[in-house]
Amino acid sequence: MNIQQTPLVTIVVPAYNEASNLAPLARRLTACMPGNLAWELLIINDGSSDGTNDEVDRLAREGFPVYGLSLSRNFGHQKALRAGLDQAEGDCVVIMDADLQHPPELVTQLLERWRAGFQIVHTTREDGIETGLFKRGTSAIYYSLFNLLTGLHLPPGSADFRLLDRKVVNALRAMPESNLFLRGMAHWIGFKSTTVPYQPAIRHSGSSKYGFSKMFGLGLQGIMSFSVRPLRIAMVLGFIFATSAGFYGIYALLIYLCTDRAVQGWTSILISVLFCGGIQMMLMGILGEYVGKLFLESKHRPDYWIASSNYRPTEPATDSYKYHS
Repeated sequence: MNIQQTPLVTIVVPAYNEASNLAPLARRLTACMPGNLAWELLIINDGSSDGTNDEVDRLAREGFPVYGLSLSRNFGHQKALRAGLDQAEGDCVVIMDADLQHPPELVTQLLERWRAGFQIVHTTREDGIETGLFKRGTSAIYYSLFNLLTGLHLPPGSADFRLLDRKVVNALRAMPESNLFLRGMAHWIGFKSTTVPYQPAIRHSGSSKYGFSKMFGLGLQGIMSFSVRPLRIAMVLGFIFATSAGFYGIYALLIYLCTDRAVQGWTSILISVLFCGGIQMMLMGILGEYVGKLFLESKHRPDYWIASSNYRPTEPATDSYKYHS
């Protein structure tokens, strides 16, 4: 924790081609941040190609407490958040998106809960009818499945918009896995926590960088990062199908030995073979996902590379290639 009379709040914002959203974000934060707290906005440029760095420099020249940290390429949202948490020096850290769907004015409520003694302040998104039935339905199904398989409790609508105390940030830094699901890690780690609901705003400008495939990949990673129950389910299913096949084999043998009926039903046999083959492929895919993640973790590659930074460099001689491992 910083040794100072005025607590420092670091707001970490990953940005991938979000240059047009940074100025409105900085202005709204400036308008709502409490005057008895020092604060800074740390923009993690995750391989943008739209002039995000130039916009950060411009805002800094205008007097906003804005700093920039540029990664060497696009490493993804979760790795950009990891980079921000690794570098942030505040007594508490707020992580939020740059598109203004996370209302900047809500930060004051998060800070009030922190000053009341909570070390983690989560947020939950309350979707309205404008969100769409498909997204609301799949979100509810996913969180129910996640909670069932992992034993954690992530409320529907959980987001990466949250406040973390310095002790929590240090604890997350000590967790070395590279397959990140930070909203799950923040719940798993414990500490005194509370939740604040919010209504998501309309994206200020630009388009979402998180399509269905990325959301699906993140969701799958979340489950597999916190549970081996899919492997246990695969084992149980394998046992059930193997037992069923054994009984069916005994039945077929008895029909052959004890009756003179011709064996009928090529269609049913073909369907059974294809169905069992599909189940086997699915189970092999689950096993392959786990083995693949073990393979990637065993490489011990860094989560990200920093190309440049103007944020309080503590190691000037090595700042251009500082990384988390």
